[in-house]
Amino acid sequence: MGILKSKSNKKFSYSPRYYDDKGKGNPFEIHSKFDDFRKATVDNKGLANKFKTAWADLEEKSDRKTNTRLYIIIAILLLIFLFIIDFDLSIFYSN
Repeated sequence: MGILKSKSNKKFSYSPRYYDDKGKGNPFEIHSKFDDFRKATVDNKGLANKFKTAWADLEEKSDRKTNTRLYIIIAILLLIFLFIIDFDLSIFYSN
């Protein structure tokens, strides 16, 4: 009876045609270029460990040019936002 018995999946013996198994690893593995340079991409267990490694990576490799550029971009976006909402900057100046 087909009602009570569930179908089993078909199994195939797949072997890639151009697979070189001489120590180069899996050819189908997706490898990011950041994996070699950052500790934050390492497989961590738990959310707290992920934040700790990301924070350690941020403190270890801080770049002054990048931080300055980031602050400038944030300031420009803030000024554009204040312009869009029509914020009056004259409240900061005393008459």
